[in-house]
Amino acid sequence: METGPASRQGRVQAGQDPGLLRRLLRAKDRMDAASHEEWPVRRLARVSDVSEAHFARSFKEAFGVPPHRYLLTRRIERAKTLLRDTGMSITDIAFQTGWQSLGTFGRTFRDITGESPGELRAREKSASHALDRVPACFLSAAHRPDLTSAVSEKRRQDAADSIASEPAEVPTEVP
Repeated sequence: METGPASRQGRVQAGQDPGLLRRLLRAKDRMDAASHEEWPVRRLARVSDVSEAHFARSFKEAFGVPPHRYLLTRRIERAKTLLRDTGMSITDIAFQTGWQSLGTFGRTFRDITGESPGELRAREKSASHALDRVPACFLSAAHRPDLTSAVSEKRRQDAADSIASEPAEVPTEVP
């Protein structure tokens, strides 16, 4: 059985209070229904009727990712669907999925998916649609971004990897 963060996004962890889990699911459902809106922890905690710290800690324990990463996942999934299935401009997609800046959308999209929104759209358009018979829920789950680390953390790791792959200068001794 898969136990990674992506598998935990759809199910909750055992051992938490069922009442708390219902309240956390209420907040998660609100994020799902309106992922384009701002969802600070304060607002989510009010929906769940718990303190901010308790909400953040319990949400991560229940779903395997912090609330902000969960929301990013939903926004990117929605953006990928719109890029694939509509002719909307990338700017319109960015604003419709809750981003305040096209630059932030593009950078975050690339950090999470590994390609720009335009590259994803071009690849999806050129790909054959042999998967038309596969249920959409399976395709969505297979393409769900894996946000096990923060986007800024991922950028730092990528930068460290590129620095490590550069040849090191060998100091020469001057006689």
